[in-house]
Amino acid sequence: MQNINSVSDIESIVDQWNPIEYGKTRNFEHGAVSRLSPFISRGIISTRWVYQRLLNRGWRVDQMIPLLQQLTWRDYFQRVGQFFPELDQIELKNKQLNTQSGIPLAFEKATTGIKALDRGILQLQKTGYIHNHMRMYLAMLACNVGKYHWKDVGRWMYYYLLDADFASNFISFQWVAGTSRDKQYFANQNNINHFCETDDVDTIIDLRMEDFPLEEIPLILKQTTELPTSGFHLQSMPIQLDHSLPTCLYSMYNLDPHWRIDQPYNRVLLLEPTYFERFPMSPQSIQWMIKWAEKIKGMQIFWGEWSEFEPITHQLPVFKKEHPHLNHWIAKEDQRDWIFPDINQYFPSFFGYWKQVEKRLKHEKIKNQ
Repeated sequence: MQNINSVSDIESIVDQWNPIEYGKTRNFEHGAVSRLSPFISRGIISTRWVYQRLLNRGWRVDQMIPLLQQLTWRDYFQRVGQFFPELDQIELKNKQLNTQSGIPLAFEKATTGIKALDRGILQLQKTGYIHNHMRMYLAMLACNVGKYHWKDVGRWMYYYLLDADFASNFISFQWVAGTSRDKQYFANQNNINHFCETDDVDTIIDLRMEDFPLEEIPLILKQTTELPTSGFHLQSMPIQLDHSLPTCLYSMYNLDPHWRIDQPYNRVLLLEPTYFERFPMSPQSIQWMIKWAEKIKGMQIFWGEWSEFEPITHQLPVFKKEHPHLNHWIAKEDQRDWIFPDINQYFPSFFGYWKQVEKRLKHEKIKNQ
């Protein structure tokens, strides 16, 4: 992330990206992934923008189906989040039974004894990045082997992630734990060795796939620790609004540098302390977000609640981009950039959502012939 300092840098990465190689190698720890997820989560770019830019470069849809599926997975998560804005607290289908609270101490200290996962944890804590496949391995190890509740382990990972997104993160943990579908996800040491290019043996999951689920929790996963808390506080400068102008109100999910750029607006990033109490984030992740917000010309940062900010607007027009956690912001609403904005109903599985995507792709192909 250190070498990405502007939208131009992001454009260069997408313009050099090979979707075919991505499709072949994306599950490998060192595969041809872009690491652009934080920029999508923070709304600096969108799934639609990535898809459209690759199309404009001349890539055919059939050449980037694996990539398109991953982009639409992200859109699917966001749609589910619209229907279930408390999905970090409720189980979408099944109950996770016989769980313990907290997180494994071995996670916080990166001492699981599985080399790939321990280095993944250290990378996550240091940089805010971890490969998507590694996220699944860690979720599996904690929730399905260690019997920790997906809510707690999901909050642990969310805390460190630069791309922390309530829908993507917590639905993924529910998928692994089997609370959004009828089975749990398991992977053994052979699988991890293959995708992470390690040669571990005799670890707690060096077993046959048919040996899962385990009857006993491995000793290394039994010692627990509390979830990390942010304790972050930003000393805001007083906000100065031009009351002859409307206000564009940004959030942690919308740092789009091109939003309503055609006219002058007051531009304010509103960060609500109560939201970070509900979803603690590391100071590193919050500072990264603020750094990118400050790249938007005229941006001011307001650390406080909507109820504190609203009187400052003097009832002048305020605009926001839609997000289910911003419904209490009384503002005119712009929609987010979806790849297929008309697929806006709830589907209990990604397969149902993807079937609708395929219909749109087929229609587009016929229209362009």
